[in-house]
Amino acid sequence: MAVTDHVDLATFMEGVKRRNPHQPEFTQAVQEVAEDIFDFMEDKEEYHSQQILRRIAEPDRVISFRVCWEDDAGNIRVQRGWRVQNNNAIGPYKGGIRFHPSVTESVLKFLAFEQTFKNALTGLPMGGGKGGSNFNPKGKSDREVMRFCQSFMTELYRHIGADTDVPAGDIGVGGREIGYMFGQYKRITNQFTGVLTGKGMEYGGSMIRPEATGYGAVYFLAEMLKHRGDGVKGKTAVISGSGNVATHAAEKITQLGGKVVTMSDSGGFIHDPDGIDQEKINWIKQHKTHRRGRISDYADEFMGSTFHPGKRPWHVKCDLALPCATQNELDADEATALIDNGSIAVSEGANMPTTLEGTHRFKAARIMFAPGKAANAGGVAVSGLEMSQNSERRSWKEEELQQMLLDIMQGIHTRCIAYGDQGDGYVDYVKGANIAGFKKVADAMLAFGVV
Repeated sequence: MAVTDHVDLATFMEGVKRRNPHQPEFTQAVQEVAEDIFDFMEDKEEYHSQQILRRIAEPDRVISFRVCWEDDAGNIRVQRGWRVQNNNAIGPYKGGIRFHPSVTESVLKFLAFEQTFKNALTGLPMGGGKGGSNFNPKGKSDREVMRFCQSFMTELYRHIGADTDVPAGDIGVGGREIGYMFGQYKRITNQFTGVLTGKGMEYGGSMIRPEATGYGAVYFLAEMLKHRGDGVKGKTAVISGSGNVATHAAEKITQLGGKVVTMSDSGGFIHDPDGIDQEKINWIKQHKTHRRGRISDYADEFMGSTFHPGKRPWHVKCDLALPCATQNELDADEATALIDNGSIAVSEGANMPTTLEGTHRFKAARIMFAPGKAANAGGVAVSGLEMSQNSERRSWKEEELQQMLLDIMQGIHTRCIAYGDQGDGYVDYVKGANIAGFKKVADAMLAFGVV
């Protein structure tokens, strides 16, 4: 085999940025992985000669399409939809669909790239993909959302399938949207297959799927603490977000004996020094999901709590931090504030919620820091289990799924330890997750040859 000249990290990233102009989220995600992978690949000629990292950082395909729909006033509206199929070396493309005004090709490419490694870490046979649209479901009627979802699926259906690409929900895509899209897929294809996950229990969904991402992030956090001879009990936690991931992370922290003191939305955050207990969490779930209200209303409902408009919760003193809202919501200065306030562990419930500079600060301070590709893999893990249940035409019991989720998160933690243990009591979980995820995908790609 010919020996390939090895480019350095800077040269590699210059090429990524040149090929992907005006895509900062995507290049950030590649940089975060490449920083660890380059050292790992140094003495592994086959990864260099076969251009493995370059190939993973180039999606298999990016599908872009127009989505036309009619609003309740009879106006014709036009949105853009995408599906990014990044890599299917270890299984069908798997990843969510996001409906939000901030959705761009760059955001979806970063999410699909991250998803490739996240899915590999679960140990389940799933490749990486992501999709979505700049459609905003907020303020839309059910009929408007239905018409949009049907139009979206009318184009998407030709690119997906139970053994090809299996989308799920994400921001702006919950049970309602999944139902509308699955109904349209079934209508067009005349097939009832496991082509979407996050479905309702009535038509092939899996128990604990709503809880899985938030619970999984806390299970991983608990494993990090356990590795240090510690636990969640008695710890104070700050959480961002107030959606599905955030509320279930708060729920599990509470169940394990911790105290959650913050939650947030795009308008700001609430601080409740008395703790956001299960009763208050249930109120938030009801208020946000069914009333589609704002988190600011919490301060009017519960005495002793305060609302901080336009701010994020990372300056509140805590032991544990769980960013569960969206990408790049925790910057370098906020990372420093958490460190200075004595935080000992951060577990990312969202995808890449910490900026690259913030990640560097956490690593330099040597605190326990779990990247999203490891910590929030619980959601896609249970989606993978939903795929298995659909294939077998069966449903597992809640207790079975809870144990499977715990086992998968413990397995991810073990894989991170294998490549992230620095030998002095510190575990670099970012490095461990990046290398473990990369190695599985890379070795499968080597087996296939140049394809």
